[in-house]
Amino acid sequence: MTTLLLALLLTCTPDGKGGMTCNHKPGDAAAAKEADCNHPPAAAAPAAAAGTTLVRGEKLKGAPVVEMGKLLASPSEFEGKTIAVEAKVRQACEKKGCWMELAGADKGPGVRVTFKDYGFFVPLDSAGSTAKVEGVVKVAMLDEAKVKHYQSEGASVPKGKDGKYREVQLVAVGVELRK
Repeated sequence: MTTLLLALLLTCTPDGKGGMTCNHKPGDAAAAKEADCNHPPAAAAPAAAAGTTLVRGEKLKGAPVVEMGKLLASPSEFEGKTIAVEAKVRQACEKKGCWMELAGADKGPGVRVTFKDYGFFVPLDSAGSTAKVEGVVKVAMLDEAKVKHYQSEGASVPKGKDGKYREVQLVAVGVELRK
């Protein structure tokens, strides 16, 4: 009986508007997994209209701003530190909006932004927006499985000179998006 009640409480159902309603807390990864929640969350709605700012996560608190070029040139200098970065969104996860890639140019390395505790997402159509992000810098070595996962969601993951997948990441606590 308890299992059935739990299953009913953690069920995701169509909302009648083309989306889904979840009976678990947004960002509760364990509950989402239990509910087999694999649809885009409500936060993955279309991006803000031109000229407006869409806020996800916490309100930005004024962390020190680091230029994208400086971060990419010396990521170890910033590893573990909370910073702010402002750049164009080159790509965003095409399935859930659970990551985005910021870049100063169309080609070359970028910074993958994920969201603290899987607690919020960005709209699926965030590419092309300008993002201001606050979060903690991380330099990550990626295994083949993670690379394939990112690639299945539309990402391109470059190899380093040593042939290993390595990227600069920012675990965001807050995001502002502008079209």
